[in-house]
Amino acid sequence: MACAEAASFRKAAITLGLSSSTVVRRIERLESALGTRLFERVPDGIALTGEGNSLLQNARQMEQAIFDVIHKQAAQDVTACGPVSISITEGLGSYWVMPRLVEFQRQYPFIIINLRCAMDNADVLRLEADMAIQFSKPTNQDLKQVKLGRLHTHAFASKRYLETYGMPETAADLREHRLVQQIAPGLDDSAFAEFFGLPSVEKIVGIRTNTSTAHFYAVEKGAGIGVLPTFAAALGAPVVPIDIGGRYNLDIWLTYHPDARKTPRRALVIDWLKRIFDPKLYPWFRDDFIHPSKLAEHMPPEAKANIGSGFFSANPV
Repeated sequence: MACAEAASFRKAAITLGLSSSTVVRRIERLESALGTRLFERVPDGIALTGEGNSLLQNARQMEQAIFDVIHKQAAQDVTACGPVSISITEGLGSYWVMPRLVEFQRQYPFIIINLRCAMDNADVLRLEADMAIQFSKPTNQDLKQVKLGRLHTHAFASKRYLETYGMPETAADLREHRLVQQIAPGLDDSAFAEFFGLPSVEKIVGIRTNTSTAHFYAVEKGAGIGVLPTFAAALGAPVVPIDIGGRYNLDIWLTYHPDARKTPRRALVIDWLKRIFDPKLYPWFRDDFIHPSKLAEHMPPEAKANIGSGFFSANPV
């Protein structure tokens, strides 16, 4: 299955944590045992033969059956003690979930949370995580899918940058400014230029980075104008909204196996995640866009008491 999905013995070996020679040897052994050729060598790598493609479908059914057994065994664990793994995008995990996770862990010290922050989505069915928070809607109907809310973004710059270079008034003004861009899987490179209404940003971008944390620090330290979640302002980040550019949003999805709720500790975490993304409490997760400067007035008192400040990043030295 790994070889078929990667279309390369070398890439499959990296995914499996094995050497290429080991992967080739095992495939050859399987082909010998079955008496048929499963892969053809092609210029770009490997391709399944007809027999290989037929066997792949059976292999996937076997894999799913194995994971179903494991999920059912996990559901029989009725204790509230133990680990729970959450896969989440790096920005949401670092800036939103982790500060609230500290309080959750104090309340439930017997639950060990493994927070996996990465832009690529974990495969919950393959047990890469107990649950995942992602921007793309899950397509597998065997998983529970819950829309937590919507992430809205806006252009921001630091006060220090604006004091030095001034506040841009139009998209044309941006040609005299510098932009900070995040490049990562799941982020459309062309959407960045479209966001600002520009044909290209090639001569304007000063810094590119692949992580949300580095991207924010670059904006905060005055490297240029960047696109951040609107909740940056609500959490007290030292940045100022720039009213140039479009509006870009991403739906936030929680996905987990239906059996996860049968385990008390996983059920606790699922309910907690729903609470901390509740659009009624935290207006920046509503479907409708609210300008960053207006978020505070839309926030209920109980949410203000739980927000605190200084959670978006550490103050720069």
